[in-house]
Amino acid sequence: MKKVYSANSLMEAHLVLDLLEHAYISARLFNVHAQGVMGEIPFTHAYPEVWVIRDEDFVRGREVVSAYEQAPIEPGTVRCPVCSEENPRNFQLCWQCGAGLETVLY
Repeated sequence: MKKVYSANSLMEAHLVLDLLEHAYISARLFNVHAQGVMGEIPFTHAYPEVWVIRDEDFVRGREVVSAYEQAPIEPGTVRCPVCSEENPRNFQLCWQCGAGLETVLY
């Protein structure tokens, strides 16, 4: 296993984990409960971490993370076609159900 991302928050870590899973990259989340001991350990050790399970997926995983980090922030919202939850326009996956938010143009 290799660490592919350190998140600022648990929500962000879950978003990256979902992006990897949608790219068929098996990953795990670590330090889920570590933020509760912040102050007793260095804060950088309490960040949620996303690790790819197979070392062969590390490069592809970094590409997914890099695309996530470089995605422009778009104002506004988009409604999920599956659960109807509102999401920020720049989200690729629904934060509520994990469904894709891509729009199909005909």
